[in-house]
Amino acid sequence: MPVPLSILDLASISEGSTAREGIAASMNTARLADELGYHRLWFAEHHNTANLASSATALLISQAASVTERIRVGSGGVMLPNHSPLMVAEQYGTLANIHGDRIDLGLGRAPGTDGMTAQALSRSSAEPQEFARSIYDLQGWFGQSGTAHSMPIVSAVSAGMNVPIWVLGSTVNGASIAGQLGLPFSIASHFAPEQVDHALKVYRDAFNPEAVTAQIDKPYVMAGINVMVADTDAEAEREFTVVEQMFQDVLRGKSRKLQPPVDPETLASHGGSPMLKIKAVGAAPKVKAELDAFVQRTGADELITTTYAFDPAVRDHSLKLLAQLWF
Repeated sequence: MPVPLSILDLASISEGSTAREGIAASMNTARLADELGYHRLWFAEHHNTANLASSATALLISQAASVTERIRVGSGGVMLPNHSPLMVAEQYGTLANIHGDRIDLGLGRAPGTDGMTAQALSRSSAEPQEFARSIYDLQGWFGQSGTAHSMPIVSAVSAGMNVPIWVLGSTVNGASIAGQLGLPFSIASHFAPEQVDHALKVYRDAFNPEAVTAQIDKPYVMAGINVMVADTDAEAEREFTVVEQMFQDVLRGKSRKLQPPVDPETLASHGGSPMLKIKAVGAAPKVKAELDAFVQRTGADELITTTYAFDPAVRDHSLKLLAQLWF
């Protein structure tokens, strides 16, 4: 039986459209994902980025949960150094009170932005031990007493909600933290392919089901992969140039909205982005083979896919084709 399949959304904004339109398209995709049988839908936190409207993840999660019925909805993730852990507990406790047991809280240490913006946002430390302590306090606020483990502060709105906590990471540091805390690990292999195998070994070796923070009894990995499914391999390769252009912009320090797809040959001279090595792009048979190979390589318990498209209808068509071949 195939592993569960989930979706990472960043509420992208295409050239000529607005953040309002990008968010509306994301909500349409949320409804579709719910109908098609995807396991969870996560929103990633980003700031000071022209092509993404996923800055306030809790608000996007609440709206997506409001327009869906079954799918789990959560953060992929909340960049904890940008926030007060107490505020995160209150926000996600409120979400769980409103929407029930469908809310996930994925936590990362990266700022999700540039250094200047990170400084403007910063509320807690990204240092590994401080990050782990913040997770420990969050679990206290989600526990029956609603009290942090390290301070006598009560969060009534999160008490007893027990929102599942995930650790996100792209390196061995995040993997080690997730393992030592006994928490599920979501690896950002869709944009950080170089340390995947090492990081997963570190996570599994470090996993401690006896940790006071442990929420699962054995390692659980959700791995990210870029996906574009189309009716033909050539069409999928052309549509994938949207994300390739976006990553080229990142490397060049260029800020613009998502650009229309182009002939892949026009990008060939620049070479493919090394950040996008982990992908499944093509018609259904090719994508199925590539996804199966990635699961075999990583031993992933779940896949989380990310699909950028200039036209939201192209993304939704890809999700439909992917659901047909996977579920």
